Amino acid sequence: MSGRLADETAVVTGSSSGIGAAIAKGFAEEGANVITNSRALERAETTATEITEAGGTATAVEADISDPDDASHLVDRAVETYGSIDIMVNNAGVSVVDPIVELDPEDWQHVIDVNLSGVFYGAQAAARRMIEQGTGGQILNISSMFGSVGVQGRSPYNASKAGVNTLTQCLAVELADHDICVNAMAPGYVETELTDQTKESDDRGTELDRDDWPYYGYDETHVANRTPMGRFATLEEMQTVALFLVEGGHYTTGEILTADGGWSAFGWGSKAR
Repeated sequence: MSGRLADETAVVTGSSSGIGAAIAKGFAEEGANVITNSRALERAETTATEITEAGGTATAVEADISDPDDASHLVDRAVETYGSIDIMVNNAGVSVVDPIVELDPEDWQHVIDVNLSGVFYGAQAAARRMIEQGTGGQILNISSMFGSVGVQGRSPYNASKAGVNTLTQCLAVELADHDICVNAMAPGYVETELTDQTKESDDRGTELDRDDWPYYGYDETHVANRTPMGRFATLEEMQTVALFLVEGGHYTTGEILTADGGWSAFGWGSKAR
């Protein structure tokens, strides 16, 4: 299959839905052999089937990325199935929303295990194989615009993503001698099935109440007022950013590329005020 990633093999963790699934499909459209992944095999198979039915090449692999043995198994399957691993996308992530004084230590640890340790295990497993192959490679870690700010109720998520940012830089420095580029993509609010559900559960309405500000809502009005571009990002836009970062040929490594419609530049403000 021809395309910008023709003959390359990409592993995308957490690719059963949302950004991960979009990246996996986008890479397949550009000719990559894709390993889709989820902790539940049937969910990973759903994305793989959609890819193959569209004319691409994909194999589903069940793995819990927070387990280093599973991370190694995921990479091994890529090499066994397609002969190499050229691109590793560490996308799998979870979140919990609770005030810091009420946060259950188990919830804290679960988020760190998946979002930060999982990225490390995936990157480590991929880097070992890429070094062994001797042909370089691309590692892309999915961070968040929340990795550089404080937000009420989201301490484990934000801390994990801040860790991903610094880990990305460390990996980039250590792996550069092997021609392995390591970058991170930090999305803002993206239109996915999950955000659709979140918007539907946002019962505060669309009016901005100054007395209760700041309000960390997710309906269209609140996101539009906090984002200079005035809308959620699309999954296609996330595909575009991810493809740029893994295609290579751009002398970029150790970069955290924020794709948030200007949210970080604007700060936690409101265009309505």
